[in-house]
Amino acid sequence: MALAKPFESVLIANRGEIAVRIARTCRVLGIRSIAVFSEADVHALHVRSCDEAVSIGGVSARDSYLRGDRIIAAAKRTNAKSIHPGYGFLSENADFAQACADAGVTFIGPSPSAMRAVGDKISAKQTAIAAGVPVLAGYLERAQSRDVLEAAAREIGVPLLIKAAAGGGGRGMRLVRDVHELGSALESAQREAQAAFGDPTVFLERFVVNPRHIEVQIMADAHGTCIALGERECSIQRRYQKILEESPSPAVDVALRAELEEAAVKIAREVGYVNAGTVEFVLDEDARFYFLEMNARLQVEHPVTEMVTDTDLVREQLIVASGDKLQIEKRPPKGHAIEVRIYAEDPIHDFLPSTGTITTFETPELPGVRNDVAVEEGSEVSPAYDPMLAKLIVHDATRAAAIIKLAAALENYLVGGVTTNIGLLRWLAEQPAFISGDTTTNFLPEHFRPEMLEHRVDRELAELAVAGALQSLATPKYDQPADPWLRIGAWRHRADVRRVNLAHDEIEVHWSYQDGGWLCQRRNRAAIVSESAGGAFTLTTDSRTMKFAAWLTAEGAAVSLNGGTVRFALPQQPTDAADTAHRHGGDAVKGSVEAPMSGTIVKVNVKPGEIVTAFQVLLVMEAMKMEHAIVAPYPGTITAVDARVGQSVSSGDILAEISEE
Repeated sequence: MALAKPFESVLIANRGEIAVRIARTCRVLGIRSIAVFSEADVHALHVRSCDEAVSIGGVSARDSYLRGDRIIAAAKRTNAKSIHPGYGFLSENADFAQACADAGVTFIGPSPSAMRAVGDKISAKQTAIAAGVPVLAGYLERAQSRDVLEAAAREIGVPLLIKAAAGGGGRGMRLVRDVHELGSALESAQREAQAAFGDPTVFLERFVVNPRHIEVQIMADAHGTCIALGERECSIQRRYQKILEESPSPAVDVALRAELEEAAVKIAREVGYVNAGTVEFVLDEDARFYFLEMNARLQVEHPVTEMVTDTDLVREQLIVASGDKLQIEKRPPKGHAIEVRIYAEDPIHDFLPSTGTITTFETPELPGVRNDVAVEEGSEVSPAYDPMLAKLIVHDATRAAAIIKLAAALENYLVGGVTTNIGLLRWLAEQPAFISGDTTTNFLPEHFRPEMLEHRVDRELAELAVAGALQSLATPKYDQPADPWLRIGAWRHRADVRRVNLAHDEIEVHWSYQDGGWLCQRRNRAAIVSESAGGAFTLTTDSRTMKFAAWLTAEGAAVSLNGGTVRFALPQQPTDAADTAHRHGGDAVKGSVEAPMSGTIVKVNVKPGEIVTAFQVLLVMEAMKMEHAIVAPYPGTITAVDARVGQSVSSGDILAEISEE
């Protein structure tokens, strides 16, 4: 049956992979898609994925993607009749949805009243109670004084969770295991909630030990139809943000699925909900479920539901928002789908975000594999936004087959220029507990240790890889010395043999005409390194061939091999060393506390002359919408504080100086 276009045009009030994904459905339906972009996203992939693009200025989200007035003005300027908010940013902002209605622009999502009823987590729990859906014990009042919250916490008991009333995605959330930690946890949660959602209100909730995180996808139209499209298992998380989702859940049978779907539909009907939404539950060890919250938008993990129900949820959103009836019916899951999120972060170093230029980006092209991407070669990963680069989704007939396909797809995923979590995802796909379906929100704390990833990369092989890659990376550019041996101090040239100095050992490199690549030799190991398309390289030994990425860094070079990143410091020219000493204060480097990433300082806890203990929190910085504590590396005395609240800093900037006790 032919379907009329729901809208002539859609302005996508978002960025990254979700904007690219919405534009894809618009293209299929013949709808004109319009992108908005910040100053940091002028050359972003989502801008070129749409038919038009409009600048909304600013760099930070609060100066661009959170400026509803600028977005509505862009819609008016381009004659867009509707706005799709994607997820995050303004997607659950009822005031923005109302502003769209007042401006005569259709907001592709629920009504402002329904959004207020479920978007605020306190109101959502009260709605669930009214619908007869079980909720966890907690504090759901609006009074926010420290005394009131601490008294409620003592009554609930620990462990408990502090949660932002206005948000999600792990922002403004803190786990408290000791009542004495409550004060600092409240302060941090409220500050983060204010920064992320413009509202510091929090509530308290009893923490379930070893829970599963289960959510149900619903779709509803304005004609009385409301259906649930099965559940998703989203238990594997870090810092309350999901990294792997699957559907159906290995913990949910047919009977429990029916109960969960019924509860989700009850809550949606209670508030007259229309459009796509997700109702989230916690499942305890006895398979009892409790309502957590409802997300009044499309979820990041919606593709797994699309894969097992053969549904385009964005298409249905557009149809419903235009006033038409849903074009789908309730259907049981077909096969199994798994999604993993590719983040620019370092799992070995406490998941610190990684920023920089993407030098290589290759996704797996396999049957039953879907790639929803936000970047490409040359894209900039900015500290101003979430570090998610892409989503990898696989589908197969059974869960076991889907896991095998996931592992194969991750083997063919290659990113260079920034550190990613691909090594962690490869490790995860191999874990017996995951394969058996034994997943809870404690999965990573119970099973993962950073050293597990360090052991997955053969460092000697990585050294051969970087030695060969350096031959291509050092190709003279227009602003560099013509002779690479003058540019990279690690290299020495003897006749036709080049020597690369790594870790006080030398690797011999020479061109092999027979193999068409650089032969790299060190003691009893050898490999051929050849350059591939798209900034990638191929490494061949006598037993295997693999692709890897390599790029130059401020300290030397780095390689992404077997899902892990190895960085090498190369000897620098004297001018480079002098510059480094100048930037870091010469001999004072040892006593300096540096920024681990780019971000904004939100709190300074110390002043010069103050005595501090090891691991005491000196400053707090915000990067990629999360707060990160900067601690003292050892006991000592603060001799200088070089950062102030509100200051933007770059990775490596000195924040404070400390003399060792």
